[in-house]
Amino acid sequence: WNVTPTQFQRSVFPERWQGRISCIHDGIDVNNACPDPCVPPLRLPDGSLIRRGDSVVTFVNRHVEPYRGFHVFMRSLPILQNLYPDACIVIVGEQQGVSYGKAAPGGSWKSMLLDELDGDINLSKVHFTGTLPYAQFLHLLRISSAHVYLTYPFVLSWSLLEAMSVGAPVIGSKTAPVEEVILSGQNGLLVDFFDVNELASSINLLLRDRDYALELSRNARETIVQKYSLDICLPQHLSLLRLVAARSLS
Repeated sequence: WNVTPTQFQRSVFPERWQGRISCIHDGIDVNNACPDPCVPPLRLPDGSLIRRGDSVVTFVNRHVEPYRGFHVFMRSLPILQNLYPDACIVIVGEQQGVSYGKAAPGGSWKSMLLDELDGDINLSKVHFTGTLPYAQFLHLLRISSAHVYLTYPFVLSWSLLEAMSVGAPVIGSKTAPVEEVILSGQNGLLVDFFDVNELASSINLLLRDRDYALELSRNARETIVQKYSLDICLPQHLSLLRLVAARSLS
C-alpha cells in the first residue's frame, strides 16, 4: 500500500496502482506555523529591517530555479515596481545549483535573470537572503503582505502550506497540485504560470487592498487547520497503518 500527499501525485501513477494509493498529506504543525499579529520587526541578512505593515512581497525556493517559477517571478518585477514602487521584494533560497530541473547555462539562474533584467528593476528594493533558519523563515512569512508560490505541475512545497498557515496572503500558479489547495478569490489568488502581467497585477492588488488580503489570509489559515494540520493528517496515517497491519485492505 502506498501514500501520496496530493491527488495530482496519485494521478501520475499507472491507473492499475491508484486503487492501492491513499492520498494523505504529511501534515502541518499549525501551532508552530501560526499567525502573530504582534510579530516584531525582522532584520534581513543584508541589514535591512522590515516590519509588519510594510509592503513586503515574499518568494521562496529551496534553490531559485525555473521549476518553481523563479524566472517568471523575476520577469514580473519591472511591471510590479512600475505599479507599486515601494514594494519590498524578499527572495529566499540557495542562489547556486538546483533542486529540480536543469542547471542554468553558464552560471546561476539568479545571475542569468539579473543580467537579463539589468536596468529594468530597482535592485535596492530586492533582497536575496539565501537560506534562512526555520524560525526566521516563519518570522518573514508572518510579515509578508503578499507571498508568491509558482510551480510546474510537481510536488507541493511545504512552504506554500506554511505561508497559508501563518496567514500570509498567497498568490499561486494555476497548476496542479496548487489548485487542490487554493480556491482563487477565496483563500488566495491563482494566476497563469507564465503571465507576468497577471502576476504583477495580483501582487499589486494585495498590497493596495489590505482588507481583501486579510480576508484571503484568514480563509487560508482556516483551510490549513481544517484539511492539512497534523491533528487531521496524523490520525489518518495511523489509521491507514493499522488497516495495513491488520491486512484489512485489498
